[in-house]
Amino acid sequence: MDKKKGVTAFLEKPKAQSILRSVPYSQGFHFFTGMGEYTGETAIDLFALYEELRVIDNESVSFHVQRRDFQNWIKNTLGDAELADKIAAIDPQQPVEQLKKKIVKTVEARLTQLHTIAKDP
Repeated sequence: MDKKKGVTAFLEKPKAQSILRSVPYSQGFHFFTGMGEYTGETAIDLFALYEELRVIDNESVSFHVQRRDFQNWIKNTLGDAELADKIAAIDPQQPVEQLKKKIVKTVEARLTQLHTIAKDP
C-alpha cells in the first residue's frame, strides 16, 4: 500500500476516476423526504451528493439513512464500497443534525482522497 501525502492510496487511478465520474440522471441519487415525496434534488456524482448533503433537509437525511440509501447508491452505482462501509458504520441512532455532519465529513474526506489519487501522475 502506497502512502501519498498522508493518505492511504490503495485505489488505482482509474478506479478513483471511475468513482468520481458523473452518472446519467436516471441513475443519480434522488433525494426524498418520504415515500413518493421527491425534493426535486438529484446528485449525479459524489461531489454533487456532498453538496446536496450539506444543504438538504434533515428529514431527507433521516429518510435515506433508515433505508441505507446513501451507502447502497455509493456502492452499487458509483462503485465505492469503502466509502459505503464508512457511512454504514456511522451510528444512525444519534440526532439527525450530528448524523448529517458526520456523513458530510466522511464524504468530504473521501472526495479529497479520491481527487488526490485521480490527479496523481
